[in-house]
Amino acid sequence: MRDYDKSNNPLPFSEIDAYSDKFNAETVINRMIEGLGFRYYWATDGLRDIDLSYKPSDDSRSSLDVLQHIYGLTEMVIFAFQNKEYPTETKYEMSFTEYRTETLLNLKKMSDMLIEELKISEVSVKINFGGQSMAFPFWNAINGPLSDAIWHTGQIASNRRASGNPFNSKAQVFLGKLM
Repeated sequence: MRDYDKSNNPLPFSEIDAYSDKFNAETVINRMIEGLGFRYYWATDGLRDIDLSYKPSDDSRSSLDVLQHIYGLTEMVIFAFQNKEYPTETKYEMSFTEYRTETLLNLKKMSDMLIEELKISEVSVKINFGGQSMAFPFWNAINGPLSDAIWHTGQIASNRRASGNPFNSKAQVFLGKLM
């Protein structure tokens, strides 16, 4: 886990900043990432052990397993942004706090890269699946890991409601603000 001092640096995405004056591929993808970050921040805020172990059925993932998966999805996009091949068999073992922190920091890193230097038209998703290298255009990152992370963040919000700890109703996703 990266060195991170919560007292000096609050986790990103408790609110979404004002939108960009520019309207281009990078700013649109950035806003999508910010929206994911906001949803993820509040879906994971205040999770208890009972929420993390919750599974809607015996054959489904626990919420902690879903958090691990979301982290891997953010890693895949970071690898794409860095023009590196992502090994799909990568396994992660961290605590809930580490998954939450690292996922939010990955989303912030993606956002910063889009704002500062990245040209989305030059990004491809390179993965190694079972020893086979494959490359896909960035379009696949939108319908793949980014959309999947949004989907699973909703799953966390739904699971926590089912385990008796609903999402903070003051977190307004439309505005990206805590009301």
